[in-house]
Amino acid sequence: MVVGLATVRLRLPEAATLKDKRSLRSSVTARVRNRFNVAVAEVGEHDARGSLTLGIACVSTDAGHAHAVLETVVRSIARQRLDADMIDYDIEML
Repeated sequence: MVVGLATVRLRLPEAATLKDKRSLRSSVTARVRNRFNVAVAEVGEHDARGSLTLGIACVSTDAGHAHAVLETVVRSIARQRLDADMIDYDIEML
C-alpha cells in the first residue's frame, strides 16, 4: 500500500474576509473529492484570509499511479480556480 500526499498552497487575492476564503475552500474541496476520489482538507493558515493550504491524500497499490493522480489534481486546481494563484505544491509518497 502506498499513500501519496500533496500539499498545495494558494494565494487568494480577492478574499476580503474569512467567509470568502471558506467559500472558495468549500468549492475546491467538494470538486476535488467528487472528481478524483481523494481526501482533501485545509491543513494550515486557518486564520489567514489571503492564503489557503490544502492537504490531499491518495491511497493506491502503485506509487506511480498515486503520483499521477495527485499531479492531475494539482493541475486541475490550478486550471479551474482563476480567483486563486498557486504559490507552490509538493508531492510525496509514504
